[in-house]
Amino acid sequence: MKSGARKLKDILTIAKEKGLFRGARTKMVRGRMPEALVSKAKARTGIQSDTELLEVALANLAVADDYPEWLLSRRGTVSPDVDLEL
Repeated sequence: MKSGARKLKDILTIAKEKGLFRGARTKMVRGRMPEALVSKAKARTGIQSDTELLEVALANLAVADDYPEWLLSRRGTVSPDVDLEL
């Protein structure tokens, strides 16, 4: 997995651990965006859904300051059986 995609997955994990995805999906968020911005964000993340793209962006904003600490807390949790060679 690419490092950027890995970070996005980790951001979503942090947001879920903090309970930010609990409850009904009742809040509607919309906005008009430049096509180039949306296309670049989708290409960079591999996300195709507008809803998922917004979800990842909002989660990133909500937990961005927590990411370094969370990542460091995972130190030593990789199984020795995982092949880390590219």
